[in-house]
Amino acid sequence: MDESSVLADFRTKFRVEELLVAKNTAWSWSLRPAQATLGCGILSLNRHVARFSEVTAAEMAQLAELLPGLEMALRSAFGYQAINYLMLMMVDHHVHFHVIPRYEGSRQFAGLEWFDHGWPAFPAMAEQQHSNHESILAQIREALKSASLT
Repeated sequence: MDESSVLADFRTKFRVEELLVAKNTAWSWSLRPAQATLGCGILSLNRHVARFSEVTAAEMAQLAELLPGLEMALRSAFGYQAINYLMLMMVDHHVHFHVIPRYEGSRQFAGLEWFDHGWPAFPAMAEQQHSNHESILAQIREALKSASLT
């Protein structure tokens, strides 16, 4: 499979354009379609590389520029206690992080109760909280976009 197909497949699988919260030239921050915890995201490189060592210094600088706004938006919108950045790349061979806000207790959002079933250990990545609520991802996305503008 060529590099452009790998990138296109990755972006389709994670619905990057639809769930986009913020981006710069090098990186996109989008919601993770499966919400293991409230506000889980995907932070992905906008060009395909399969190894972290292939990320350029300029791209790393742009990652550093994006992170403070990402963390501020998650803290403002949902008040996380800790945040995990997981670069697993076992299934999807494209440079990306799973951004997992961590919560000691439950959270209320959009009239629903949210849990961090792995707290305080490894996040329960297989969780898909409230996936039966069709508009929930759009609501989370809007809350984060609003929080990142304040």
